[in-house]
Amino acid sequence: MKTETIEQQGINTVRILAADAVQKANSGHPGTPMGLAPVAHVLWSESMNYNPHNPEWANRDRFILSCGHACMLQYSFLYLTGYPITMDDIKKFRQLHSKTAGHPEYGLLPGIEVTTGPLGQGFANGVGFAIAQKYMATRYNKPGFDIFNYNVYTICSDGDMMEGISSEAASLAGHLQLGNMIYLYDDNHITIEGNTNIAFDEDLAQRFDAYGWHVQVLADGNDLVAVSAAIKNAQKETHRPSIIKIRTHIGYGSPNKEDTAAAHGSALGEAEVRLVKENFGFDPDKHFVVPDEVFNYYQEAGNKGIEKEKNWHNLYKSYKVKYPKLANEYELLSSGKLPEGWKKKLPVFKAGEEMETRKASGKVLNIVADFLPNLIGGSADLAPSTDTNLANYKSFSAENHDGRNFHFGIREHAMGAILNGLALSKYLIPYGATFLIFSDYMRPPIRLAAIMKIRAVYVFTHDSIALGEDGTTHQPVEQLIGLRSVPNVLVIRPADANETVQAWRVAIEHTGGPVALILTRQKIPVIDQEKYSKAIALEKGAYILSESETKPEIILIGTGSEVQLLLAAQLKLKEQNIAARVVSMPSWELFEKQDKAYKEKIFPKALRKRLAVEAGSPLGWLKYVTDEGDIIGINRFGESAPGEEVMKEYGFTVENVVKKAKALMA
Repeated sequence: MKTETIEQQGINTVRILAADAVQKANSGHPGTPMGLAPVAHVLWSESMNYNPHNPEWANRDRFILSCGHACMLQYSFLYLTGYPITMDDIKKFRQLHSKTAGHPEYGLLPGIEVTTGPLGQGFANGVGFAIAQKYMATRYNKPGFDIFNYNVYTICSDGDMMEGISSEAASLAGHLQLGNMIYLYDDNHITIEGNTNIAFDEDLAQRFDAYGWHVQVLADGNDLVAVSAAIKNAQKETHRPSIIKIRTHIGYGSPNKEDTAAAHGSALGEAEVRLVKENFGFDPDKHFVVPDEVFNYYQEAGNKGIEKEKNWHNLYKSYKVKYPKLANEYELLSSGKLPEGWKKKLPVFKAGEEMETRKASGKVLNIVADFLPNLIGGSADLAPSTDTNLANYKSFSAENHDGRNFHFGIREHAMGAILNGLALSKYLIPYGATFLIFSDYMRPPIRLAAIMKIRAVYVFTHDSIALGEDGTTHQPVEQLIGLRSVPNVLVIRPADANETVQAWRVAIEHTGGPVALILTRQKIPVIDQEKYSKAIALEKGAYILSESETKPEIILIGTGSEVQLLLAAQLKLKEQNIAARVVSMPSWELFEKQDKAYKEKIFPKALRKRLAVEAGSPLGWLKYVTDEGDIIGINRFGESAPGEEVMKEYGFTVENVVKKAKALMA
């Protein structure tokens, strides 16, 4: 091996590890880790506060690899600095059941803060991480007690910068003056199709300056002194988010593939890997080599975190003595538990009263917010329409980082990703609101929340063609089944105000994925539970809301506002000597978690005459109505007209429900 500094040996070792791992897998992205190795070296050896022996240390700096395809960079430094990852894990890169997946996955490996890969998502997640730190710091820090003062470090790429979500997120971050964000932009000029100048030639420094960011430009990513100085400058800038534009060279050290698209998304090839090793003074016949002095160097860097965390715990012990109430609150929230008695505060709405379920949702939020200091959120410029403003609390802003109302602006995509960052703080229960139709703008972060099984709550209002005059573009049809099709997403469409109360209870207690509450714009009557089921079993997903007086001959199944039609139809069918059971089914996902006995109770196999009614796509309902049933749904887009007229036009009337039920009985 060539005579060189231990720093340069370490950097080159990481480059070779990336080339070897991708070559062994014959799949992956070697070039970006090779170009970024010096930048990551500075981060892990001197800039970031972290403790590999306790990856969950509360005041650690958060690291996000937004360009997740460069994950061998992160895996290498996690391994070298002492996280619980082995060389065998590195060798199993991209293999079945490996911890080292093709893109970083939250939960697979300690030290991975967030699942990244879809470009731009990590960039926006970082804004959520930063907001969480600011909120926690403002709530819990006291003079002399900086309990939460960590930074968020993110490496991002040309691809991140091209995706629209990064513009949304960067704009909001600058507006909020999130000075705890330090982003390092890998300006390597290469994407899959070739040089970035074929599609991307904007002045990125001016762009971020216009967003209100602190911008630095480095000409050489291999200049460790310059990289270190730039990061220190960014750390000193506390009133603006920082971005450091760093010129790097993809595939650095590869004689034939450096600065080419060939180094981006595929293995370099055995012959080229040999040349890379020779170029850096490594034995070309050896693989996955980490010199002892390099391993020890990075282990020492990682071990610095032990003392840092120890000092933090000592500070926290003193804090707990002086501020016991705040400390106890923090410990409760960080444990994932909820304050005792909060459910007793949930409202009960009077039967017969007419209320939009969005309005009921707003009332619940404003009541429970006083008892759940970790419940925070807002909307994409739709708080008045989605009823998500917390009346007794300030807005989160550059001046007020303790605000609990978030104004995401008309940025649904970024809102979804920011909610993920907030949820990953593990202290907060974040919610974000928009119209159901615009859930389409949020699909990528919803999917990632589901993959990570983290809790974000989506308040989706204006849930059907009943919203009326806004017409085709704003009336959801396929959105409900689209959300239901995503694994780990819990979708709840309550039938009235009191089901909405229980929907919020379930959402707040839920673990294992995000929750989507589907709420009406129009008023609907509050169901008289004393007259019908006596209790709301929403947590079961489906329950018998109204049983027939005699043995039922048909089951009427509905969700949301359409349940009202079923109750009225049940009475009319009774007049015609047809006994109907009415089942409210607010959540397919919750119902599927029930045991066979409960499912048989609600939908007896012998009772196959069933009619499902929902103002959305009928896809998926066949499972519950069987081959002897029918569905009143929507297979086309809506129309612009008053909501009642549109619903009538599309067959959502008591008369049509009765007609369809009688046809099934015939």
